[in-house]
Amino acid sequence: MVHKMGNREERWKEMKQEYQSHSMSEGQVEKMKERMEQAKKEKRKENRRHTGAKIAAAAAAAAVIITILPNTSADVAYAMSRIPILSKWVEVVTFRDYQYEDDRNTADITVPEIVPQISTEEEKEAVSTDGEAGAVDTQTKENIQKSAEEINAEIQTITEQLIQEFEGNLKNQEGYQSMQVSSEVIATTEEYFTLKLICYQAAGSGAELDYFYTIDLATGERLKLADLFTEGSDYVTAISDNIKEQMKEQMAADENKIYWLDSDMPEWDFKEITDETGFYLNEKGEVVISFNEGDVAPMYMGCVEFTIPNEVLAGIRK
Repeated sequence: MVHKMGNREERWKEMKQEYQSHSMSEGQVEKMKERMEQAKKEKRKENRRHTGAKIAAAAAAAAVIITILPNTSADVAYAMSRIPILSKWVEVVTFRDYQYEDDRNTADITVPEIVPQISTEEEKEAVSTDGEAGAVDTQTKENIQKSAEEINAEIQTITEQLIQEFEGNLKNQEGYQSMQVSSEVIATTEEYFTLKLICYQAAGSGAELDYFYTIDLATGERLKLADLFTEGSDYVTAISDNIKEQMKEQMAADENKIYWLDSDMPEWDFKEITDETGFYLNEKGEVVISFNEGDVAPMYMGCVEFTIPNEVLAGIRK
């Protein structure tokens, strides 16, 4: 056990040094170029696979239109491709597709946009027997529209900043950089819709940032972590303590897993989640907490997630 812990501490220090280092050796540059090439190959393969799956889904549902329009200009802000309807009232389209590639730089940035979709039949269901519009459903529709607009604005701000940074770095004739932005709809149910924005940037070292956007389809409002719990409940402590337990269990089972917990550098240690911590609900209705690279572990571990068992939060969940 002493030897195992010694190895962990040594690796911990190595990872911290790597995290804090901003320079690259010639060998690291070559590896970076190899990763960039591999990433491009995998992206092309993934695009072909997803395209095939989308076409198959459209044929089966007979209700999906996939439209592709050329749009590589930063001045054009209209949807350019449509993918299957993902929930009762929400659809996702591609707002912008930014591509760039040369010997030292590569960018593959797909910006999603949430579009509320309420059909005529669904609107009819919101009308009561006396002919007046159902107040709850009408308000929900308005809330969904507002939530979608807020989320879209945030996503566009994030991606525009990344593109500006990428283009600014093009002036550097010595360095290498790679940037990828994609999205996926995760764990969408009848009650919730969650969009995940995935941002990967490599310039000297690589880092991934994930953003989660959830809409409560019952109310149309954006879901915050606090909304899942009864008022006044200490969900922060309950979730944080469970995460710490999982961290300890994982480190005890695998010496390659390292979390910043009870270390010799307390300022690095994970203490508790905040209302800004990324989260979503999986198919079982469990809360999943997501941390970006470097938040609670060395960068090499990437983005890490912790599924909180329902029984841990049973007494405080709404």
